Amino acid sequence: MRLSGLLLTAALYGQGTLEDYTRATALRDTMRPLTAGTAGEVSWLKQSGKFWYPVTTATGLQYVMADRTGAKSPAFDHARLAAALTESLGRPVKADRLNLAGLEFEEDEDAIRFSAGTVRLHLDLKTYTVSRRGESNYFGSGPRVDESLRRLKAPAGEAEVFLRNHNIWLRVDGKEVPLSSDGSEGNYYTLPAGGWSPNGKKLAVFRVRPGQRRQIHMVESSPADQVQPKLKTIPYVKPGDALDLPRPVLFDLVTRKVHFIDDRLFPNPFDMRRISWRKDSRAFHFGYNERGHQVFRVIEVDASTGVARAVIEETSSTFFHYSGKMFRHDIDDGRETIWMSERDGWNHLYLYDGASGKVKNQITRGAWPVRSVVAVDDEKRQIYFLASGIDEGKDPYYRHLFRIGFDGSGLTRLSTVNADHSASVSKDFAYFTLTYSRTDLPPVTELYKRSGELVKQIERVELAPLATAGFRAPEPFVAKGRDGRSDVWGLIYRPSRWDASKKYPVLEYIYAGPHDSFVPKTFSAAHPMQEMAELGFIVVQMDGMGTSNRSKAFHDVAWKHLGDAGFPDRILWHKAVAAKYSYYDLTHLGIYGHSAGGQSSLAGLLQYPDFYKAAASSAGCHDNRMDKIWWNEQWMGWPVGEEYAASSNVDNAHKLKGRLLLAVGELDTNVDPASTMQVVNALIKAGKVFDLLVIPGADHGLGEYWNRKRQDFFVRTLLDKEPPDWNTVKPPPAAAE
Repeated sequence: MRLSGLLLTAALYGQGTLEDYTRATALRDTMRPLTAGTAGEVSWLKQSGKFWYPVTTATGLQYVMADRTGAKSPAFDHARLAAALTESLGRPVKADRLNLAGLEFEEDEDAIRFSAGTVRLHLDLKTYTVSRRGESNYFGSGPRVDESLRRLKAPAGEAEVFLRNHNIWLRVDGKEVPLSSDGSEGNYYTLPAGGWSPNGKKLAVFRVRPGQRRQIHMVESSPADQVQPKLKTIPYVKPGDALDLPRPVLFDLVTRKVHFIDDRLFPNPFDMRRISWRKDSRAFHFGYNERGHQVFRVIEVDASTGVARAVIEETSSTFFHYSGKMFRHDIDDGRETIWMSERDGWNHLYLYDGASGKVKNQITRGAWPVRSVVAVDDEKRQIYFLASGIDEGKDPYYRHLFRIGFDGSGLTRLSTVNADHSASVSKDFAYFTLTYSRTDLPPVTELYKRSGELVKQIERVELAPLATAGFRAPEPFVAKGRDGRSDVWGLIYRPSRWDASKKYPVLEYIYAGPHDSFVPKTFSAAHPMQEMAELGFIVVQMDGMGTSNRSKAFHDVAWKHLGDAGFPDRILWHKAVAAKYSYYDLTHLGIYGHSAGGQSSLAGLLQYPDFYKAAASSAGCHDNRMDKIWWNEQWMGWPVGEEYAASSNVDNAHKLKGRLLLAVGELDTNVDPASTMQVVNALIKAGKVFDLLVIPGADHGLGEYWNRKRQDFFVRTLLDKEPPDWNTVKPPPAAAE
């Protein structure tokens, strides 16, 4: 750009200064104390009937216990807990900064369990002593695998089964007896946690033919404890890999008869979910997700005959969203089942007859989706669920709480505020809580009786102090998608020093994974998009077609085409905003994203180079053949076909125009970092010019350095200004955690 053009652009935009960086960085610390009273997830206790939740304070976080009148008190002694953790973990823990991941109260309410890193801890609330209770399970890059044990005690008595030389053995009355003798390294037995029948007379296990054991290797260039690099190797299953092939086997411990279950109903599993027995020991059952995610069956095996049947079968010509839209609830020991399905084009609930395996009735119906089931009252035969999209003309993503009978009658709305709701129901179904907010409405938490009568407002954050401190709510904006019918919803964030008479470059934050929808619907006083806007940009996000929580047809756009990422809808949305607002400068449009958003942000630059001018892509899964199997095969299908190459940023790297900044952590355990380096290789071979940041020691999160690097990149490329020289100017301090 000529000097005159640079001067003109600077006059139009006029931001990107050190003052703007400082204001953006300080936003979280400025706003955080003003959001005290933001309640987290509410959980109910069975014994006392009370409920507890975490809540933000001016300085951090605390845990609150409340009774059914709404009276509140600390859930435990935070100072004593912090002292106990400080001693146990060997590092200082602050009483006002407790963040107890996976917190659970035990049945007698005299102890709690929670995680600290990967360690699961137990705290006695009478003595405040901490003990370790093993490692937290982390489901990483492979398919869900049944939890297998080395030994398993019978439900009653001293008998137990155990593994020896890949076989099952029984230990009873001091004697050890082999139950199998045909196990081997290439076809071994496992002990699933739910394998024993309740009466202790039968045992269901899996026999497994092992699949491929893929590993990925990374070099830690700068370890803290030595000069020389380290090699890190982790298991990582990718699309197309050969998977373990489990087969259920039933042992009758009375007759010593063995049933090898016929596998015609489950020939090619991606996932065989853990075994569960009927309470009367008449049968065991398990979930079967077929490779390709187009068939899901609930299989029940008769414990007397070993005969398998499908009590539920779900099929799809595209994908069954097993990781996000799966719900099953058995009633009366499996005589009936509530099941979630998108078979009529929307996500709804169905009542199945357990004996025939047929649908008795559809429970919910309409051109709107059930988002989740909150609670099921078997005695009253009622379901509490969250649904969205019922209110015509309003945001179709706002969730509301409803109650309905198993037969589909008595649909009752339990939330009325035009906002997004979360809910929790007491164990006896006599009370429930609602927490609701919008992007322009701070959160409120309320306690209700079953009838819907308000008992008390439990927590509330006021808007006025936030507004006084400079809070600016983003603007919701709706435009039609590519089909001319579907509404595409997004948000527009403007700088707090916005001037409608000036032009502003536009930044799009993209995350288009089909597993959910992503445009914020709840309140945030200092969203990262607002921080970016403070530098002098209009920052936007929208959910194009191919994302979830709308109709099945809306969702199916992503099928075998993750490279689409909703771009035809996004471009129409941008043009609609520009047509309304003259300050919305589409000649300076950038895009950024992380992980799946890293793939999409680069894809936008490659596929639509005349629309997007610059992209910052971090930790991208740039080729779906390189990424974790469970996520990618769900949307791209199996076997691996040519559609994988069509969506690959590696295969399309030669199309690059515009400015590109790539970033990756050298120890990324979520997305194989080689995926980014393969894009780099393809770009170099094509003679393309770009920037690359590799962060030593970084996993999937890239930290504050990357945040500033990305800010600087867009200040240069879209504001046409040189950011502060951080080698001579001290950067503003990052927000406190």
